[in-house]
Amino acid sequence: MAELITGAMGTLLPKLGDLLTKEYKLQKGVRGEIMFLNAEMESMQAALLKVSEAPIDQPPDNQVRLWAKAVRDLSYDLEDSIDRYMVRVDTHEPHSFMGYVHRSLNLLTKGKIQHKIGIDIKGIKSRIKEISERRDRYKIDNIGSKPIGPTVDSLRLSALYDNAVDLIGIEEKSEVLVQMLKDGDELSEKQLKMVSIAGFGGLGKTTLANVVYQKLKPQFDCCAFVSVSLTPNMKKIFENLLNQLDKKNMNIVKDNWDQEQLIRELREFLKNKRYLIIIDDMWDKTVWKIIKHALIENEYGSRVLATTRNLDIAKEAGHVYQLESLSIVESRKLFNQRIFGSEEESIPIKLAQIATSILKKCGGIPLAIITIASLLASKEGNANAYEYWSMVYRSMGSGLQNSLDDLKNMMRILSVSYYDLPQHLKTCLLYLSLYPEDYQIKTTTLVWKWVGEGFVKKEHGKNLYKVGEDYLDELINRSLLQPAYSDSNKTVTSCRVHDMVRDLITSLSNEENFLTRLGDQQIVSVPSKFRRLSLQTSNKEVIQLPTESLSHVRSLTVANSAFSLLPTISGFLVLRALDFSGCREVDDDHLKDICNLFHLRYLCLHETSVKKIPREIGNLRFLEVLDMSDTELKEELPSTFVRLTQLVLLDMPKGIICAVPRLIPSLSSLSFLRIAVETLGEEDLQVLGSMPSLSDLDIWVNDPTKGRDRRLIIDNGYPFRCLTKLSIGGRTDGMELLFTQGAMQQLRTLELCFSVRDIMRQDGDLGLENLSSLEYVCVRTTSQDQAEHNAVSSAIQKSLNMNPNKPTLEVKETLSEILLCVKRALHSLGEQPCPLIKTALVGAYEAICELSHQMKYDLPTL
Repeated sequence: MAELITGAMGTLLPKLGDLLTKEYKLQKGVRGEIMFLNAEMESMQAALLKVSEAPIDQPPDNQVRLWAKAVRDLSYDLEDSIDRYMVRVDTHEPHSFMGYVHRSLNLLTKGKIQHKIGIDIKGIKSRIKEISERRDRYKIDNIGSKPIGPTVDSLRLSALYDNAVDLIGIEEKSEVLVQMLKDGDELSEKQLKMVSIAGFGGLGKTTLANVVYQKLKPQFDCCAFVSVSLTPNMKKIFENLLNQLDKKNMNIVKDNWDQEQLIRELREFLKNKRYLIIIDDMWDKTVWKIIKHALIENEYGSRVLATTRNLDIAKEAGHVYQLESLSIVESRKLFNQRIFGSEEESIPIKLAQIATSILKKCGGIPLAIITIASLLASKEGNANAYEYWSMVYRSMGSGLQNSLDDLKNMMRILSVSYYDLPQHLKTCLLYLSLYPEDYQIKTTTLVWKWVGEGFVKKEHGKNLYKVGEDYLDELINRSLLQPAYSDSNKTVTSCRVHDMVRDLITSLSNEENFLTRLGDQQIVSVPSKFRRLSLQTSNKEVIQLPTESLSHVRSLTVANSAFSLLPTISGFLVLRALDFSGCREVDDDHLKDICNLFHLRYLCLHETSVKKIPREIGNLRFLEVLDMSDTELKEELPSTFVRLTQLVLLDMPKGIICAVPRLIPSLSSLSFLRIAVETLGEEDLQVLGSMPSLSDLDIWVNDPTKGRDRRLIIDNGYPFRCLTKLSIGGRTDGMELLFTQGAMQQLRTLELCFSVRDIMRQDGDLGLENLSSLEYVCVRTTSQDQAEHNAVSSAIQKSLNMNPNKPTLEVKETLSEILLCVKRALHSLGEQPCPLIKTALVGAYEAICELSHQMKYDLPTL
């Protein structure tokens, strides 16, 4: 799955193994060729992983990079060939007369197909031999890496000796940290206390830690400040600690002491001392645990301060101080101070606009502001200052290769966070270069796109979406993604990429030809072969798309404005992920063409003009994610839908379907279902309850009481074996649900969207005490009456108090949520530049529409 590093190897090698099974009945010669390919590709995968482990300061030689690129391209082409074969051979015709006819015809064509794959494999084998010979010819394994400039550690050291007084807000922040280290009663003051500073690279964690260190040093018997870095030498770290702490015997460390001996010596020395130790730049929990062994807990009031970019490590290290980026006002002060020598000095009018653009790009990161301001200061007052400032601004987004030296060094510091990621997270992060600047990314959409792209690896006991959520949390904890909005359950629902991170990943993505995004203002040179394509503009001068490249595209994302420039969809022969979200021109005819893209895993038709799912949908047997939300779909699912046995997510539009489709239980992999129905009865529950993999159900009922004259009882007769989350609501009164003992035994989260009248008619008795695994209940109502709100809370809480799990309850009044969304949007504008206005208002608008649509609340015109 580490696609950036190993190409398609992660998915290719299992497929090669599958081809060798009896099921495919390959000719003897072809089987031999595939065994050869399998062995060769395994060796090449190992070599690629070795290349990927090169230190950030010593990247692979150009010859090695070219060889690695050739191997990745080869893996993609081989997988495409195998997939084409599997799609054509692996057919399952029905047991009918026409099925018999089709099977007979297939027997005639399978021989031709096997002959074709034999030819393809011989071509691939020839390319493998040529690549292997090139590796030997240029002695690639023996090519040493050359440093590309100052090491990252030496660049970071300058932070210790910067004039900290010049950093805006450093005094206030250091005082907060000093207080955190001191806080406590008389007993806790004597105990060892640890505090950590967490934040994105370049925010000034090291500088801040050093200011605190200098302030507190006189109060301690002995002190030390050590940097750990991404690839720590533990023995040297402990030697450094011991030499700094014991200045009277600086040469105490013996050459033959190992790590264990050094830890013993440190513990012995610190046993009766009040010590202050700064552990700077922590990257790994295991390393932190090793260091902690040396930090003896005595009763002398010792203190330890750690810095890290990873929030999880910060929590391990003690109380967390989250270092935030500078506000726009603070950024401007720092910028002015570095250029003019005073934060009160005003920028010349002719430079004001370009200065604002530069500061926006810096995004409040002191390292970026200081680096850029230092470059600009040399040209301040020069007649050509505007041209130079403009050139620096353009260079900020041009990538590492084309940047000025100081910018390269700054970006290398920031890029350490990227290189520390495991391979699968590198792929997920680079994928974010798909989104435009300042874009608010809906987290559910992002995770499902990762799943559809094949980036999410299966883990025992977890569904793919949950694994993807873990990936998202990890990127947020590492400060590479910023939460934009969280719900009341503290779940991040939207996020954004910092401009500097976006520049970095866009540069890396372009460098490795990971993703091609057409839609920037300048004309882009399109690679001769690309695998992922994003079209974001209607400007014909920007998009110059060679049609011969389309046959290699695996992923396609198209904005509404760019749809008219898209070549015929049939040219995308190996497409696996297709996102037409918001493309109103996409209609039923387009969907018929899409149904011939046999390799599709991900299909998003959100907010398109599709009204009918054709019978040809059954061709998409590998489809895992199908998003039809907010389309104009009116008709029921065709019978061929049952062929989508690998479908994991099905998101249907709010348009009403007569009943729960009876074919749904045939979709054995379907785990997430969002659907709207006319009514909900016992037969519908039986259908839904028998779905073998359903874990998350979101169902909206137009007329809950239609066809029934009594409460809808959910008992153990409806299995719901895997269901952990249920969201259910109705437009009118009368849902009248009752959960009895043994119902939905795996359910942990329940969201109800009912009227107050409906809930109180049942005295809040929904049988929630019978849901044995329930942890969280959220109730949404339209009532604006505080007394009614309190009555609902009290009635439901009474039921929950009888539940052994003691689930938490949250009752939300929908109109308040709507107004809160608007308030957040307005607040987010503040002093931010104009481009953010659109993003904020669009986010608020979407939230308002979603909530008002759920509750059928008539909103005033905004």
